[in-house]
Amino acid sequence: MPAKKKRVAKKAVSRSKAPKKKAAAKAGRVRSARVAPATRGASGGKRGATKPKPIGTSARQPVQRRAGAPVPPYLHFVGARHGVKIWIVDGAYVRKNIDEEFSNFGHHFSIPEIPLDEIWLDREGHPDEQRFFIAHAVVERRAMVEGKSYDTARELACEAEYRLREHSGDLRRVAPSRSLPQADRVHVRLRKELAGGLAVWIVNGRLVRTVFDIEFTEGGHEYVYEFVPHAQVWIDDDVTEQEIGYVILHELHERNLMAKGMTYDAAHESASKIELHCRRHPHLLHEALANEGWE
Repeated sequence: MPAKKKRVAKKAVSRSKAPKKKAAAKAGRVRSARVAPATRGASGGKRGATKPKPIGTSARQPVQRRAGAPVPPYLHFVGARHGVKIWIVDGAYVRKNIDEEFSNFGHHFSIPEIPLDEIWLDREGHPDEQRFFIAHAVVERRAMVEGKSYDTARELACEAEYRLREHSGDLRRVAPSRSLPQADRVHVRLRKELAGGLAVWIVNGRLVRTVFDIEFTEGGHEYVYEFVPHAQVWIDDDVTEQEIGYVILHELHERNLMAKGMTYDAAHESASKIELHCRRHPHLLHEALANEGWE
């Protein structure tokens, strides 16, 4: 099953077949280009973008950080693990100016512009998953430094992250009394109901990642995630108000194309292009949303 912290590339699925999930974008979840299990998450936690390049092959130059006060995209220093510096960064800045597929976190082998000795974490709307993301990024990066393939590194990192999550108590919140997980228990609030009955829900991203798909990032719909009910679009509550319009645009555009029969890969590419264009030309967002049925 294919698996957005780059916005990981999602993989489309037919509802009648084994469902595919959004891929954890590049190594380290990037809304990362979404990719399938073997291709899943090659871009880093919207957790896809492209697969990470082998060590030493990057043609892009890492961001240079001057001494003194943090400069974009740096916000504040978290700490260091085994000589690797961990920074909270302005994800909106990174997506607009460096890599549109960056999501929850990333490192040099998922996004070449990230310095070799750093891990970047996106600023969370609800900062309650930092330890999970750090654990994932540290294990994934270390495995790739040791020469393991991205797919192997990602699997090791997902296992390490899940071991932390399974002791968090999140499952009991979604599946009380040992029942099956209930999708409506991750709903936070209805953002809008569109003509035709399509509902756009803000959901608890932490619960979705712990219970349904550890690589869920920024948003999704039923044509990509089998656990999203029909006629619903889910938006992660970690997405800030500053960026939510662009994420909604991406998901609506992608869903509308897939509903007409387009493949996930083609629909995601188209959605990423229109999203990035509107990020760079914000005055176009209102009309672009209207074209997708938002009004």
